[in-house]
Amino acid sequence: QVQLVESGGGLVQAGGSLRLSCAASGSTESISVMGWYRQAPGKQRELVASIPSGGSPNYGDSVKGRFSISRDNARNMVLLQMSSLQPEDTAVYYCNAEPYRDYVHLGFETEYWGQGTQVTVSA
Repeated sequence: QVQLVESGGGLVQAGGSLRLSCAASGSTESISVMGWYRQAPGKQRELVASIPSGGSPNYGDSVKGRFSISRDNARNMVLLQMSSLQPEDTAVYYCNAEPYRDYVHLGFETEYWGQGTQVTVSA
């Protein structure tokens, strides 16, 4: 199985930047895609960005051009660099990992989640 621990959230003024980190542990060789989702109060959880192992990143429309996701496979980490932050970016940000299908067939969960980290952007 896989465990995910996020860090790096906090309070920032509009226009500022933050970097989120997520460290994976456990059966990290099982991980295919890593990504970030966010959930604001009263709203559904939405994709922020994701990146497959050895592949190109994918971004939600609202963060394109402002956020950048990267993956450090040697350290089993995924990073999210957030720039030009706006109050509407305020949410709890969750790290996500999707195992390869073969591992799901072996009994792994279809996806894993971190505990979340709060990002608050003040106007």
